[in-house]
Amino acid sequence: MTWSDILRNAWDAIRNHKLRSMLTALGILIGIAAVVLTVGLGQGAQQKVSNQLAALGGNLLIVSPGSSTTGGVRGGFGSASTLTTADATALSATAAAPNIKAVAPVLSSTSESLVNGTTNWTTSVVGTTPSWLSVRGRTLSSGHFITAAEQASGAAVTVLASDTATELFGRRDPVGQSVTINSVSYEVVGVLTSAGSDSTTNLDDQAIVPLSTAAQRIIGGSTRNSVATIYIKATSQSKLSGAYQEATAILDYRHGITATGTADFSITTQQSVLTATSSVDSTLTTLLIGVAALSLIVGGIGVMNIMLVSVKERTREIGLRKALGGTPMVIRRQFLSEASMLGLTGGLLGVAVGVGGAKILPHFISNPIAISLPAIGIAIGTAIVIGVGFGVYPAARAAQLSPIDALRSE
Repeated sequence: MTWSDILRNAWDAIRNHKLRSMLTALGILIGIAAVVLTVGLGQGAQQKVSNQLAALGGNLLIVSPGSSTTGGVRGGFGSASTLTTADATALSATAAAPNIKAVAPVLSSTSESLVNGTTNWTTSVVGTTPSWLSVRGRTLSSGHFITAAEQASGAAVTVLASDTATELFGRRDPVGQSVTINSVSYEVVGVLTSAGSDSTTNLDDQAIVPLSTAAQRIIGGSTRNSVATIYIKATSQSKLSGAYQEATAILDYRHGITATGTADFSITTQQSVLTATSSVDSTLTTLLIGVAALSLIVGGIGVMNIMLVSVKERTREIGLRKALGGTPMVIRRQFLSEASMLGLTGGLLGVAVGVGGAKILPHFISNPIAISLPAIGIAIGTAIVIGVGFGVYPAARAAQLSPIDALRSE
């Protein structure tokens, strides 16, 4: 008997018991669909984090102030005012930090009301320097960014993020128009292109003003020379470690830090955030794949059960095949082919359900789901292996039947 005959007979046997075959393949279908979706969720989450970090700008270091202590109560990191504009200036010195390309200090107010005529919108106002645009990897859709002259003079100008501009001006071009912040009129000189959001902030909903303007007119007080964050851009990805060491050494010297663990600032990198997040995502993905694997095992047991039932039902057929010269190898191949077809059918349907879910589910959840071709290939291969693996014992039992005993069975 040729392989084509064996496969044709296997397909006929499956087709003659449609409902039973469909229920058998269902277990494998659920397991394979779960594997495709869980791997897609894990990869989608990693891609989302990578895109969010890319929105912060390439080769980026983020310097945050240390913690404050008030009345014996210690605040968290970032609650103190330990970073200043002088620190940013020192970090910009090429002689002391050759691996640092640009520095952008930031002073922000989390909630300010912007008014345009009868329209108002509450958003965060960010004070920074002209280098912020390149350091954060942002671009303009219209107008220009803050200039050195505007920074030096403390000019009342602002650059709006895309969502902020839409909320205040609708479809009109904001450039050249004015908005009021704290009873002061600011000229809109530019609009940023959309950048989405990072882990904590909607990057498309903010207003950018010169750092000097923010310190004098918005923040004020005794901390007007302090900054909330200093963004540092390294000259290249390979120089990021060098830039980190240079920034640490400069700030340690300026802040009089001599002992390890006593620094009143912290420096984080995009890579550290990505590594930590990817580690969590990988752990969760592995856990979910483990759960999906249990479904595949249950599906495999279903294949074995149905194949044993099939062997029992077809005992006389097996005896007749052997009486006509069918060898144990041919009988074994017959039942293994049926089991592998059930596994392949369940695998293909599972992949279809998984891919369909990957297309539909992102409309209802906040995370994207990536479609991984290697994962699909592995899933289909796994389905076939499960079908064959759990079909070995029933096939062996069928091959060991005695022709005379098989023909005598009722």
